[in-house]
Amino acid sequence: MRLISVLVISLLLIVQPVAAATSISGVRIWPAPDHTRIVFDVSNPVEHKLFVMSDPQRLVIDIENATAKIDLKSLQLPPQLVKGVRYAARNSTDLRVVLDLKGRIKPRSFVLPPNQQYGNRLVVDLYPVAQKTQPPVVTKTLSDKRNVIIAIDAGHGGDDPGAIGAHGIREKAVVLAIARDLENLFGSHKGYRPVMIRKSDYYVGLRSRTKLARDSKADMMISVHADAFKSPQAKGASVYTLSKRGATSEAARWLAESENSSDLIGGVGGVSLDDKDDVLAGVLLDLSMTASMRASVAAGSQVVAELGKVTRLHKKQLEQAGFVVLKSPDIPSILVETGFISNPQEAKRLNSRTHQRAIAKAIYRGVQSFFSESPPPGTYLAWQQEQKMNAREYRIARGDTLSEIAIRNRVSTGRIKSLNGLKSDEIRVGQVIQIPSS
Repeated sequence: MRLISVLVISLLLIVQPVAAATSISGVRIWPAPDHTRIVFDVSNPVEHKLFVMSDPQRLVIDIENATAKIDLKSLQLPPQLVKGVRYAARNSTDLRVVLDLKGRIKPRSFVLPPNQQYGNRLVVDLYPVAQKTQPPVVTKTLSDKRNVIIAIDAGHGGDDPGAIGAHGIREKAVVLAIARDLENLFGSHKGYRPVMIRKSDYYVGLRSRTKLARDSKADMMISVHADAFKSPQAKGASVYTLSKRGATSEAARWLAESENSSDLIGGVGGVSLDDKDDVLAGVLLDLSMTASMRASVAAGSQVVAELGKVTRLHKKQLEQAGFVVLKSPDIPSILVETGFISNPQEAKRLNSRTHQRAIAKAIYRGVQSFFSESPPPGTYLAWQQEQKMNAREYRIARGDTLSEIAIRNRVSTGRIKSLNGLKSDEIRVGQVIQIPSS
């Protein structure tokens, strides 16, 4: 019996199938401003190791039980980071990939499960070490007044396509197009400076999005998305602000993390938390988040009204949720779901440049209306509002010229043009303009 048992165990070991080797069938490179992402398409979830070697600098990626079905040497990696790529079998079953580097990097790696567009993936991020970052530029305008800074966040990106609609329409492409339209609209309006959180097709982490907005000292953050639902009948745009529950949990997280203790609240000219006791810090943070939420609701309501003029609304009132990108403690933030990309008819409209521009203009008009009523102190818009309050109306008569009107009222033509949004000296009979006080 003992002999039979040994023979059975031996046979089982012999016939036990060997795990199939993982094959690498594709590689994508996603360059971002602060790092480069390499995504390997793999047939199965993989075990891997990552380590950096020096003299010379190189990154080694060991992938267990894997083979390459493509030529990895042809990868077009950023020449400022990588000199070349080598790869070979290791231990007869594993694959070793070596990146010859031009300088020091800080790598990060992880695996991703399949999504709507891709299968299993191995992700390697390359972060340059000791890169010099330029401080954010705060543009000054007339009378040394700063611009209102609008952070524009296009959702998803890179290997994260977001929702995928009919005919392969991808959320990440639709919202980036709308975000670029918003950038152009705010950039062409004096008194605003747009900042793009994602400038092209790469992924930015959710917490990194709010950090980039705060680093830019943004006065408002607009996050642009396209909704999806299991039913293709769902349709309509929505606008979200942070829910009270989300704000409460975020305040607790913010105070609990040591790296946040020396951060600023209150935006430009904010208050430091690092020298405050826990109770006072909590009160200050709660006041800041309450003010930001009120501003978010006011701006979001304006955007809902404007969107209703150009597209169907999913709900006619402002909605609230705990989206991570809304959780900056000191920046009013709104998230706009521009429509349901899972609805075939709505996806077609969202993929239309005409509709994208209409959506962008509606968002822009809503936010502009908010800031024209509540401009941040010290901004050009606040100065302009003050000038209008002290100005008087004048109706253009026959024979009037802008320069003569300026001389009569002892002000510059530049101030008159700025106050009235005039792009040239051209005026017409019967036109009503505002004359600033001298």
